[in-house]
Amino acid sequence: MKRLAFVSCLLLPLPALAVQASSHHDPIASLVLALAIILIAAKLGGDLAVRVGQPAVLGELVAGVILGNLGLLGLPALAFIRESPLIDSLARLGVLVLLFEIGLESTVKQMLSVGLSAFLVATLGVLAPFALGVGVGMWLLPEQGGTVHAFLGATLCATSVGITARVLKDLGRSQSQEARIILGAAVIDDVLGLVVLAVVTGAVVNASSAQGFAVSSVLLILAKAAAFLVGSLVLGMLVSRPLFALASRLKARQVLLAVGLAFCFLFAWLADALGLAPIVGAFAAGLVLEDVHDRGFVAKGEQTLAELIHPVSGFLAPIFFVLMGMTTDLRWFAQPSVLGLALALTVAAILGKQVCGLGVLGKGINRLSVGVGMIPRGEVGLIFANIGLTLFVAGAPVLSRSTYSAVVVMVIVTTLVTPPALKFTLR
Repeated sequence: MKRLAFVSCLLLPLPALAVQASSHHDPIASLVLALAIILIAAKLGGDLAVRVGQPAVLGELVAGVILGNLGLLGLPALAFIRESPLIDSLARLGVLVLLFEIGLESTVKQMLSVGLSAFLVATLGVLAPFALGVGVGMWLLPEQGGTVHAFLGATLCATSVGITARVLKDLGRSQSQEARIILGAAVIDDVLGLVVLAVVTGAVVNASSAQGFAVSSVLLILAKAAAFLVGSLVLGMLVSRPLFALASRLKARQVLLAVGLAFCFLFAWLADALGLAPIVGAFAAGLVLEDVHDRGFVAKGEQTLAELIHPVSGFLAPIFFVLMGMTTDLRWFAQPSVLGLALALTVAAILGKQVCGLGVLGKGINRLSVGVGMIPRGEVGLIFANIGLTLFVAGAPVLSRSTYSAVVVMVIVTTLVTPPALKFTLR
């Protein structure tokens, strides 16, 4: 409480400073002030979360919620941060780098070697939550239409396995059969979830245009998503190795980081050019680049690309999470309908992943632990929900602020319950 009070005191004069900064002739002044506030809040929130046994990303999200709702406590609001197009652009860039980093932590070989159990777990872990999310939307938001219902289902498909991986490691179970199935399924789950997102996003775009919604358009989007993922992986593996081998001969500094980010951004642009979400391309780029691409640079005593990308992600990703937290208006929770939607989404999110256990083949495997390990939505669920805020149908965002706030509650709850639940089931 003392730390929170200290931060609140520091924030008291900030709106006045922001006004002065915005009137200054140099537009960078308001940007650097916003970045200072975001980064300090993110690290304080992350520290508090880790101290109570939760992932840092949860603390960053909660810090954003606090900053965005200071006006409710009689403290000055920081609306200039939430409304800044420059901060929004940096947050979007942070999402691309984050998905690129997640892709770097996985390989195509892992996807092919995890076995039938992991594939079935991942498939059920996408289909069941999607169906339950659509059902919740049809039940509680019947007036919103199919696009909103589909996007709610898409947000429930996601899995943030980083939290589960940390718990498994802390318990000394990271090499168990359950851990291998969970981690392998999470890789496939990411790919399937991104395909679902690409299909839903494309369907929303078509529905808002003169083309209207049609099954044929959805099938076309699905075909483009599958073709892009397969084509980018095949072409990327053919082109990337000679490209990085050539780059390793350059004498300039930080060549590996520059070429890696350029590879990520190019794939993101290609995905957007095909009508897919740019994060699909960023993830595919990370998936293509394996340790073999770093050998020429490591031989010269340099760091790997995964190590180099961590500081970049550590700077940009918190901007996204804090900004997403700031878009959550706590006043919506005074409405019973929003709380009811948040509760229903949370129950659907938890139950949907328990279906995963049915996909586990073989004996002696704790199916309940596999289902629990797939529960947390974390940063991936927030990314999906944020895209819903940026897509418009008939002049209105696909996800309203109230619906988005309910999704944020679902993300927080699923992130909180997973560590203790997984420890209980494994023990």
